[in-house]
Amino acid sequence: MTDQLMKALAFNQEVRLFVVKATETVEEAHQRHDTWQTATAALGRTLIATSLLAANLKGKDRLNVVVDGQGPLGRIMAEAYNDGRVRGFASQPHVALPLNAAGKIDVAGGVGLPGTLIVKKTIEDSLEPYVGQVPLVSGELGEDFTYYMAVSEQTPSAIGLSVLVAPDESVLAAGGFMIQVLPGASEETITALEDRLQALGRFSDLIDQGKSLEELADILVGAGNYRELDRQALSFHCPCSKGYYRNRLAMIGSQELKTIIAEDHGAEVVCHYCNEVYQFSESDLQAMVAEIEQRSEDLD
Repeated sequence: MTDQLMKALAFNQEVRLFVVKATETVEEAHQRHDTWQTATAALGRTLIATSLLAANLKGKDRLNVVVDGQGPLGRIMAEAYNDGRVRGFASQPHVALPLNAAGKIDVAGGVGLPGTLIVKKTIEDSLEPYVGQVPLVSGELGEDFTYYMAVSEQTPSAIGLSVLVAPDESVLAAGGFMIQVLPGASEETITALEDRLQALGRFSDLIDQGKSLEELADILVGAGNYRELDRQALSFHCPCSKGYYRNRLAMIGSQELKTIIAEDHGAEVVCHYCNEVYQFSESDLQAMVAEIEQRSEDLD
């Protein structure tokens, strides 16, 4: 796994920098969900953004994102932890729109306006999660997450998200960055950043050229103008299991399970996040019914 996320401070600690290479992570999402071009780019950008925002979390904190537009993709959902684990899906993965007027993948058309971006942070030991919600401003997602950071978290940021998809639908390159201006940053620093970002080309092209995280950081903030704090591996990871879905099935009760046994002679459960399929045979369901009824007798 070559995907990594780097955290750094730049411009004499006036700027916080996050840079991520996510080609393999987005490609795995593409393969698991059989996404078509537009869906691959939109889901990939959402996974990258969710990973960038989750990099600020601690311990077992969790970050969930919902992109809910009016376009053909339906809802896009992602979940990430601060250790580089991320997963996600698009409700309608088979979307491939014509290229937009700029000759690029039409992510905005796939997402569709009006819409909403929802970010939920589940903090360990906290009674209630933090939920932030903003309207989608463009549907291109980079601008939408930038707007979220400014409005919901009052943190001036620049977020870039980029996915390069090959003609055969595979992911050639994917990655992104988040630059946060810290309180007290000078006008000189802000102007220098704006100039650099204005001159920046398509970020996935730089990754496709084989640029390292260090080289990407050099391009974003200037060579020798940052201090790396940490880096971690990034991967598509889903914690689902047959045991988890067995417990979920048991929650529907013995009578409903008996109906499934009589009519279908088994059950199939598909995880939305990773598209893993779990089969439960008739004997599996019968064992679950027996366990439920035994527990009921014990309570009596």
